[in-house]
Amino acid sequence: MQFYGAYPSNDLTYSDVFLVPSKSDVTSRLDVSLAPGDGTGATLPIVSANMNSVTGPRLAAALARRGGLGVLPQDMHLQDLDAAIRWVKAQPVRFDTPFVFAPGDTVAQALTQVPPADGQGIVIHDAGGEYLGCIVASRLASALPDARLGDLLHGTFASLDADDLDGPRSAFDLMTAADLDFAPVLHHGSIIGTLSRKSALRSTLYDPAVDAQGRLRVAAALGLNGDIAAKARALAAAGVDVLVIDTAHGHQAGMLKAIKIVADLNLGVPIVAGNVVTADGVTDLVKAGATIVKVGVGPGAMCTTRMMTAVGRPQFSAVLETSAAARELGAHVWADGGVRYPRDVALALAAGAASVMIGSWFAGTIEAPGTLSADAAGALFKESWGMASTKAVRQRFDRLDAYQLARKTLFAEGISSSKIYLDPLRPSVEDLLDMISSGLRSSFTYAGATTIEEFQDRALVGVQSAAGYEEGKALHVSW
Repeated sequence: MQFYGAYPSNDLTYSDVFLVPSKSDVTSRLDVSLAPGDGTGATLPIVSANMNSVTGPRLAAALARRGGLGVLPQDMHLQDLDAAIRWVKAQPVRFDTPFVFAPGDTVAQALTQVPPADGQGIVIHDAGGEYLGCIVASRLASALPDARLGDLLHGTFASLDADDLDGPRSAFDLMTAADLDFAPVLHHGSIIGTLSRKSALRSTLYDPAVDAQGRLRVAAALGLNGDIAAKARALAAAGVDVLVIDTAHGHQAGMLKAIKIVADLNLGVPIVAGNVVTADGVTDLVKAGATIVKVGVGPGAMCTTRMMTAVGRPQFSAVLETSAAARELGAHVWADGGVRYPRDVALALAAGAASVMIGSWFAGTIEAPGTLSADAAGALFKESWGMASTKAVRQRFDRLDAYQLARKTLFAEGISSSKIYLDPLRPSVEDLLDMISSGLRSSFTYAGATTIEEFQDRALVGVQSAAGYEEGKALHVSW
């Protein structure tokens, strides 16, 4: 990329900069490829953060189905991480993962998982796993909270037979003709997934991130403590596609040692390590064996590092410097944190990131871990928290005795509880991916680029005032 005007002397955040349009021969947004080319097998440059409130197996599967990559958090116990990886690998690629309930479960229980939104629904199985029927989520809004789900099954719910679906376009046409917005997909009488009309449409536009066996890809994180080699081997045996060695201060001797330990195992998967914000940090981590370096200290919505310690760096400049260093070494960077709008994702890519890691923004989605709650006004939200917060520390060290746990939590920092509201128009992580990828494709066409590499070469970036940033925001009410 190039700056439009003089090279700035101070560090910049995403809000400080903007993209200048250039002469373009790109005639359609659909001519753009968003594949990051960082060795992870992703086809979309979006990675979900390894935060307990952000990435669970369901979100990881949904993200991979649209080409991105979910990173399961290191705070999960090893047996749970193993199970989560294997669960993602077992999920359908062509269809959505169903929300499954028992006939004795109540409407209130279902609403903690699925909002009464269009295109959503639940599947009812008996104790033996036999398919009993489906309920569209909108029906839950009019039922009594204590009503049993089994009592809401009336008549035959229209379903799709997998053998009748030649591809996503035929599925979309079939659902349109039958006026179906949601339907279970059966194969020989057993349910293998669900499908909404929008999901079928998405499958015509996105390429899933799949491994050599055609299964959804998934990443997992590990920290610097314990038997790192044993944990890395176990995660690889479970089928993990990318290993992320993660700690708040990545440019330290402990990190370099951990990277070398994992690299020497020759597990055949990319190694991501971080976080750092300098070229020197990238150089040291890559020389130790990392193939991708995670960049960002303090820009996250749940992070208080900068206010507590004064440590960090404005994210745009951090990505710009570190990506240049990584490129010289044949490595890549992921921009981690600070993303509030699709524009920020485009700017991170322009600065040189291969992919962009998103945390709190994804925490307020149907697929994120945790349960749905409603505030006094009825608005739905999920709880989110920082990974250095008291809540996260307690989860991470829950097997310690009371004294050791108290010592660990004494100096915790970060937000322990925040309400992340579901966007009523975009309640799913896939809805957010639609918005982000649409913005990215338009950014590329404005720059005259059809690939991330071309975009990074052609992007023209200007520096703006705070007033300039505010001018770019849409007005939701008249002035």
